[in-house]
Amino acid sequence: MNQDRGLHYEENLLWEKEYSESSGVDLAEPEDIPLRIGVAPREEVGLPQLSEPQVVRHFVRMSTWNYSIDHGFFPLGSCTMKHNPRLNEKLARLSGFAQIHPMQPQSTVQGALELMHELQNWLAELTGLWGVCLAPSAGAHGELAGMMTIRRAHEIQGNSKRKIVLTPDSSHGTNPATAVMCGFEVRSISTQETGRLSVEAFKDALYKTDENGADIAGMMVTNPNTCGLFERNIIEISDLLHKAGGYFYCDGANFNALVGKVRPADFGVDVMHINLHKTFSTPHGGGGPGSGPICCTKDLAQYMPVPRVIKNSKGEYILETKEDRSDTLGTLKAFQGQFGMFVRALSYMKSHGSDGLRQVSEDAVLNANYILSQLKDDYHVPYEGSCMHECLLTDKKQKQYDVTTLDIAKALVEYGYHPMTIYFPLILAGTMLIEPTETESKDTLERFISTMKKIAQDVKDGKNKEFHDLPKSTPRKRLDEVRAARNPVLNYNIAS
Repeated sequence: MNQDRGLHYEENLLWEKEYSESSGVDLAEPEDIPLRIGVAPREEVGLPQLSEPQVVRHFVRMSTWNYSIDHGFFPLGSCTMKHNPRLNEKLARLSGFAQIHPMQPQSTVQGALELMHELQNWLAELTGLWGVCLAPSAGAHGELAGMMTIRRAHEIQGNSKRKIVLTPDSSHGTNPATAVMCGFEVRSISTQETGRLSVEAFKDALYKTDENGADIAGMMVTNPNTCGLFERNIIEISDLLHKAGGYFYCDGANFNALVGKVRPADFGVDVMHINLHKTFSTPHGGGGPGSGPICCTKDLAQYMPVPRVIKNSKGEYILETKEDRSDTLGTLKAFQGQFGMFVRALSYMKSHGSDGLRQVSEDAVLNANYILSQLKDDYHVPYEGSCMHECLLTDKKQKQYDVTTLDIAKALVEYGYHPMTIYFPLILAGTMLIEPTETESKDTLERFISTMKKIAQDVKDGKNKEFHDLPKSTPRKRLDEVRAARNPVLNYNIAS
């Protein structure tokens, strides 16, 4: 029997519902033609026989389980879910943008190409990096494109001995993976003591096997880094890298904290990718495809992928080809990036303007520091000082009462919040990375802070055992994760 409490539904699978006398779809009887693909006749497929209202109610009820940015606050912010202004959606749905096809003649999509050309210019202005390629489909794809650009540059320049890429131990996992995919070897740099790169640790890694760093292809650094901290020594470090002949790839995942305030080129970046879905509001994850354009210096621009949008002598916007740039690494994919994301990102940029984008960064950093200032006495803060657009806490104080980061995350679910990013970065135990983004109000932040304080106080008051059973009020309860990993149930058996 289904158990409903208010608007809290328990929803069975379609196969478990009572079969309707008539289906929501009326299909003609198939002709008596032998099937060539080995599929059983229709009556033996086993699909549920349901009416249209049954199907609609099923999916609407399941949709009420979804937690979205329109539903409430996401403490993991732009990493996965950030407010997407409705203006963006309206413009992306204009027929001249929504109905075009990538195989149309370029003369028939001049408006779309002009939009892409303008987006390239905005990204170049904001980063100080004047070579821009919009083709990469998402952040990791842009990261791959950036490192392939560096590899191509070394190939053309005859630097075959440069095989080492330096990465901090706190870097995103895709960084070392991408470097290896591009044929490089990875050398890690320790940041555990301060959460930041030190010049001394960088020198040790740079000159480890060659006193001049002649085997170094480049470094991959996120700035601000994954601990939510700005790399204070980044200019000196980039100068040392460039002197050794390496290139600085910046993971642009956290550009949200810098846009309009600092241009990455000014602290030595040679190439970076930008997550349009993180910095410039477009949907991500279940909300829509990502987009990860790369920006690079004029020196590296000749090696980056094609196509980019250029304006010819006739004033027409066209996509360049390999013939236009012989040193290019080539094409990354069919067609040209995620055009709907370009429309949304440029809409966001133009509606804010340069001063508005600067305020975006300022508000994001202010919100994160407000949370940090209010929770620093309740949770362990591993690194001193202020943070950037995300703050880092750990469960060190709660763990002595047998309550872990996972328990805290499950408690947030019980109280109606999506948890923050947990257990990342991996250089510390029990981490909680909180990113409120710029659009959250002070009232929203204070409600979240109050909930986190209540959790911390309940732990102190000896209610630790209760945390091990949370959440209790959700359609699905606490999972025995060890048992699930060791004995996964891969088939669903409908009770007779």
